[in-house]
Amino acid sequence: MGFRLPGIRRASFVATQAASKSVEVPKGYIAVYIGEEMKRFMVPISYLNHSSFQELLSQAEEEFGYDHPMGGLTIPCREQVFLDVISSLNRQ
Repeated sequence: MGFRLPGIRRASFVATQAASKSVEVPKGYIAVYIGEEMKRFMVPISYLNHSSFQELLSQAEEEFGYDHPMGGLTIPCREQVFLDVISSLNRQ
């Protein structure tokens, strides 16, 4: 479930391997896990205030409550949906 926003642009977030949980999150970023493969992304905390990102956070709350098994924020959406949301935020 999710929504799609048109266009993709170079993103200002960092994607890492889920297995590399020991990689520190830079100041001003938050680690999130996306999709069935639980791919790890680090996104700027400023994105948390945007309505499109808050929509993803609402999905996470419905699915997991406040218990996120990966140790970071887990968002239950397809990776492409997440990338579309992040791309739209990068354009703003």
